[in-house]
Amino acid sequence: MQRYDAIKKIVEDLDEELVISNIGFPSRELYGLFDRTKNFYMSGSMGMATPIALGLSLALEEKNDNRKVIVIDGDGSLLMNFGELITVYAQNPRNLIITLIDNEAYGSTGSQETYASKINFSDIAKTIGYKEVYYIDARESTDNIDMEDILSKEGPVFVHIKVKPGNTKAPIIDISASEIKNRFMKEVENKKIY
Repeated sequence: MQRYDAIKKIVEDLDEELVISNIGFPSRELYGLFDRTKNFYMSGSMGMATPIALGLSLALEEKNDNRKVIVIDGDGSLLMNFGELITVYAQNPRNLIITLIDNEAYGSTGSQETYASKINFSDIAKTIGYKEVYYIDARESTDNIDMEDILSKEGPVFVHIKVKPGNTKAPIIDISASEIKNRFMKEVENKKIY
């Protein structure tokens, strides 16, 4: 299975959860699968999906909004801003779920190999002290991605999903960056967050 299959499994039963997706193909694949105003498609800043999700999750907690925030990140992006894992742990958001889809490649720039084959993200998250850490090998099947169980946990939750490299023929996101932001913020504000 590839990243597309993992994203499909992650989002198939979502309702009120807010989703921040990584730059490039992950956002395009999410857009093609499950476009909705509760999704924020990151564009232009590799390594920033998880920090954005952290800020959102802390704002929601401050306003007693119980919605979960799910970030769909990639191994290449996480490696660009690796310190974010420690920042998330230190801030300790109860409503944040980091789903790291690890295909050992920079999928959006030509599938060059990352260093993900040489490190174990799950072990690193455990060592940092994450409350809940999952390692899911989804290279052959996504049946073992149990989002109902994952969503029931108090965060921060770290979900490391190993997939095969490759991109689908995902559509170009035909919504401007400002419209993506505006419709997402409207969705967030509908719960009177700010």
